[in-house]
Parts: sequence; C-alpha cells; structure tokens
Amino acid sequence: MNDDRKPRILALGAHPDDCDIKAGGCAVMWSQAGCVVKFVSVTNGDAGHHEMSGSALAERRAQEARAAGDVAGIEYEVLDFHDGQLVPGLEERFKLLRLIREFRPDLVLTHRPNDYHPDHRYTSQLAQDCSFLVGVPNICPDSPRLERMPVILYFADDFQKPIPFQPDIAVDIDDVLNTKIRMLDCHVSQVYEWLPWIGQSELEASEDPDERLTGLADFVRPFSEPGEAARHSLIRTYGHERGSSIKDAECFEICEYGSSVDAEVTERLFPFLPKRR
Repeated sequence: MNDDRKPRILALGAHPDDCDIKAGGCAVMWSQAGCVVKFVSVTNGDAGHHEMSGSALAERRAQEARAAGDVAGIEYEVLDFHDGQLVPGLEERFKLLRLIREFRPDLVLTHRPNDYHPDHRYTSQLAQDCSFLVGVPNICPDSPRLERMPVILYFADDFQKPIPFQPDIAVDIDDVLNTKIRMLDCHVSQVYEWLPWIGQSELEASEDPDERLTGLADFVRPFSEPGEAARHSLIRTYGHERGSSIKDAECFEICEYGSSVDAEVTERLFPFLPKRR
C-alpha cells in the first residue's frame, strides 16, 4: 500500500446485509476518514424471503443495499449469483478476480471458511482462491494484475469448529453504532420480515421510526458486544481504561493468504485506531 494515499477497503459478503452486520461501523469510520470503501454482496439475495423471490426480490434487496451504502457514504454493489446456489467455480472466481483487480483494494474483508451457510463458506473460498491469482498476469489477462496482494481479514463469527474466531483486530464502534443501525434499517425485507419469519429475531417494523430503531438496536447489540477475547484485544489497542468501557466493537481475524499484517500495517489500514506511542 502506498503511504501517501488513503486505504481502499473492499468487503465481500455473501448476501446483501452481511457486510453491514459484520463491518458497518468500520465502514462508516473509514468513510469519515476519507478512505474509499466498497461493499459487495456476492449473491443477489433472491431466495431470502418467505413471500417474495426471484428478480423482484433481487431488485428490492439491491435497492436496500444501495440505500444502506448511502447512509454510510460508501459504494454498495450486488452481484447476480443466485442466493443459496453459490459455488466456488471458475465463473465465480474470475468474476471476483476482475472485481478485485478493478477496485485495487489494500484490504479485503470476508467470511471465514467454516460457517453454517454454504454461500458464506464459498464466498470465503472464492476470496482465498483469488488471493494469489490477483497477481498472475496469465489469469484473466484482460484485467491488469495487482502488483501487491491485499491484506485479507475475516469477519467475526461464533463458530467453534474446527477453530474458533480469533479477534486479531478489534475496533470501538460506540460512536457510530447508531449509523450502523440505520444502515441495517434499510434492509427492511430482511430485518423486519424474513428474519422474524424464519425465527432468527422477534423484530417488528413499527410505524414509529424511533421505536423501530430502538428494537433494531436490541437486535444488533449481541453481534457487537465484546466477548472475553475481544475485550483483551480492545484493551491492547485502546488501553485498559477505554478498552474496558467499550460497549460495541467489530473484530477481524487475519487471513494468512493475504499480505502480512503488523502494527504499522494495522495503523495504516485502520486510521481511526490509536497510534502507537
């Protein structure tokens, strides 16, 4: 990464709203810091509803994603692979490879490879499959190669097998949590319709905007409440006093397939973190 320019951040989620849940707070802070941020949903979400499906649902979810991007001040793109049908094939690999090369990210965020949802797993595998190939000129020769592999970080999750998530980097999002909640509020088809129907939340889309956002905050907080390992990471980064008091955080695990990460690289990629003394 060139030190004289702001970092370029690319997040690859399997579905519209995945990136928002896992990295929406950091996206807001990256945008505020002048970084170039892009969220990508690798599938179009056309199966994620109990009453709608197909192209109508895909278009609705793309509109919701773009609205969430507007809230954060970032670009949000939805690819046209079908929800629940993603495979780590050559078509999918080359699509992502060209997208990564075109955006030229310094940092790529994505799911971990062990996950309950096949779309999450295969999005992760596709990102890994592209990690070395982004620099190989004879693969997709119509797309200029990257001279440097980006750093790759995994989103946080609670899965324990085969290896639990490790919060190598933890970020305080207390000051931007409300903006993250407003991003998720844009995904009406998911947070107020699909997830309650499938039994993953008890949210109701109140006609009162303030009441709706309060309920959504209760849904979001478990995703951002630091566990023991995350708390230790926060204290290492922010010091004991502040690190112990942070209520909401987003955490990331270093993927060994990307460029190496040290304290200096972390400071460049996360310009809102405290500087080393």
